[in-house]
Amino acid sequence: MTLRRLKWLAILGPLVFLLALEVTRQAISPQVFRAWPGYVLLGGIVLLATLLFAEVIFTAIGRLQDQLMYQNRELFALHEAGVTIVGDLDLDTVLQRVVDQARTLVGARYGALSYLREEGGIAAFLTSGITPDERAQIGPIPVGHGLLGVVLTEGQRLRLPDLGRDPRSVGFPPHHPPMRSLLAVPIGSQGRVVGNLYLTEKKVMPAFDTSDEETLERFATLAALAIENARLHRQVRALAITEERERIAREMHDSLAQVLGYVNTKAQGAQALLQRGQTERGAEQISQLAEAARAAYADVRESILGLRTSLDPERGFLDTLREYVTRWQEQSGVSTVLIVPEGQGDRLSLPPLSEVHLIRIIQEALTNVRKHANATRVQILVAEHGGWVNAAVEDDGVGFTPNALGRGTLPRFGLATMRERAEAIGGTFAVTATPGHGTRVEVRLPGDHTDTIAGDASHERAHR
Repeated sequence: MTLRRLKWLAILGPLVFLLALEVTRQAISPQVFRAWPGYVLLGGIVLLATLLFAEVIFTAIGRLQDQLMYQNRELFALHEAGVTIVGDLDLDTVLQRVVDQARTLVGARYGALSYLREEGGIAAFLTSGITPDERAQIGPIPVGHGLLGVVLTEGQRLRLPDLGRDPRSVGFPPHHPPMRSLLAVPIGSQGRVVGNLYLTEKKVMPAFDTSDEETLERFATLAALAIENARLHRQVRALAITEERERIAREMHDSLAQVLGYVNTKAQGAQALLQRGQTERGAEQISQLAEAARAAYADVRESILGLRTSLDPERGFLDTLREYVTRWQEQSGVSTVLIVPEGQGDRLSLPPLSEVHLIRIIQEALTNVRKHANATRVQILVAEHGGWVNAAVEDDGVGFTPNALGRGTLPRFGLATMRERAEAIGGTFAVTATPGHGTRVEVRLPGDHTDTIAGDASHERAHR
């Protein structure tokens, strides 16, 4: 019953009752209700009618309240699952939360969710309501036969009071818990079925109803969003890897290729001088050649160290950076200090691609320190404030005049690469340098708002 109907019932109900009572009184005998026995009888009828009317009204209000409470729980569960999709990139974790919350909300004893690989076949089968030991005893994941195949291959919704009586059922494997009632919906995305979500064994009523089916369809929509979100992240990650490889190739061409070209020129010059008997000048060329080879060797070692420094999702950004700084200090011999505000932790609220760019910017800045600054000390500052991540690399070296660098002069190539990286992800880049007073490289990057959303949701859950 809607609020509009309840309002009209509250208005018209008493009027209709009084009209009916007056008609009845006139039909029986108007004189009967003029004496006190009639008044008592009339009062009893009115009291009884009032009690019945109040029971009807409060029963309707109670049903509306239960419906609103259920819808509120559903919206909250959908919100929680949606926040998980935004804040967590692990697909199985997100989908496990979806099936758990759907099972709890609808009131089913068991639940399961499966999703397909892009090339076909079931990629994962997640269960809810059974223990890991019980799941292990059931055996391998299903292959899509029987009722499961009806939902996956045909995209049909199923709502059955007893799945065992359906002719399409192929039964259960050994050690499978008994199940009767079934509610299953496909998980669809962009016109194709990418998985299915189903619940079994309704706890309160013998079977699932239409309202349960509508609720499960909304959770299936969330599951579809999570699957597509994970696939998009895989594509973005692949594109980021390709872009990083291309960028490294350009950087090697700008730096190492120039050194190798210089080495080749010196080697040819030394050979020509030695052939003409100018041994002293030839030896000088060979000395310069050896110095260039040592510089190239140092560059290659540093490049290998940088490429081996990968950002593992299990480790925080700052933990990875600390390890790199320690190894870089051992190779370069330059005293290096990493400064992080107390209580910041090891993780930054940066998207994965921004973390890659930031650590490459810091690595390039340290490369410039080693090659050009003639510094004895470097400090790296990383701090997060107001939704932005700020990083700075400052040395006590010889410094330089940035505007005086020619177009082909090093470290202009390194500075251009760092600026390109920062601006590509919406950040800013600045260099402060004075001859004889060192150099300071600063980068400012926007934080990842999805981490803030997930964090706010966790904060809300902790205070409910």
